[in-house]
Amino acid sequence: MYGCQQHLVKSSPEVMATIEYLCTEANKLTNCGIYYCRQMLFKAGRFVSKAELDFELKSNPHFKAIRSACAQQTLHCVIESFNSYARLAKMFTSGELTQKPRPPKYRKKDGLAVVSYPARWVKLVNEMLKFPLGKQVKAWFGIDHFLLPMPLNLDFKQVK
Repeated sequence: MYGCQQHLVKSSPEVMATIEYLCTEANKLTNCGIYYCRQMLFKAGRFVSKAELDFELKSNPHFKAIRSACAQQTLHCVIESFNSYARLAKMFTSGELTQKPRPPKYRKKDGLAVVSYPARWVKLVNEMLKFPLGKQVKAWFGIDHFLLPMPLNLDFKQVK
């Protein structure tokens, strides 16, 4: 059984700036993924797979700006949205739905998106969670990770 817990982050201005940067890049990457998927749907009449979207956008500057595993998670959320749209469109054509569904829309240009880290990339170091950053971020900003305090009510071994 899985659960989800929100954790209000209060940290140094540098860490907060890093997190905001990651979330803005994830938002931009999401919009790039939506654009590619919409173009393939409207121009070629087909839906894109996760692997195809990952391959097409791996050289995108927003993909490179965050850790590749996180970027792939972001793009997979785009694919899940289009898969939901495909199922709804199929239901509409069969008469199960009365309102015609619309393809996923773009996110706000200056918005923030969720950045998901696979558990294997997050380490526990001195009661702090260590989140690694991509090589590009290290080259640009000179940092390769950021730390956040581990919530006291959770067991790190059970975090997924």
